[in-house]
Amino acid sequence: QVQLVESGGGSVQAGGSLRLSCAASGRTFSRYAMGWFRQAPGKERDFVAAVRIGGTTSYADSVKGRFTVSRDNARNTAYLQMNSLKAEDTATYYCAAVASLLIRFGPENWGYWGQGTQVTVSP
Repeated sequence: QVQLVESGGGSVQAGGSLRLSCAASGRTFSRYAMGWFRQAPGKERDFVAAVRIGGTTSYADSVKGRFTVSRDNARNTAYLQMNSLKAEDTATYYCAAVASLLIRFGPENWGYWGQGTQVTVSP
């Protein structure tokens, strides 16, 4: 079992930056792949980025070159650095975890979720 708590959301103007954090409970953080998803009102929850157990990363095309996902196993924390934010990045951002070496990008494949943090980007 792992519990996830996101922080770092807020309001920013287009072109600005935010860094989201996801703090995980438990002693086995290093055994989980960590992912970030987002959901805008009336839309489905979409994959944003993930960092695997081994440290490799994946990104949605819409955020490549602007967002960076990372993890600090000593701190049991995952991060999402978001730069050059756009209005279309506005959404609730969720941290997720799955105990697997292989990851799939559909949200149904991730077993643990945080409560979400709101990111609002004004034009």
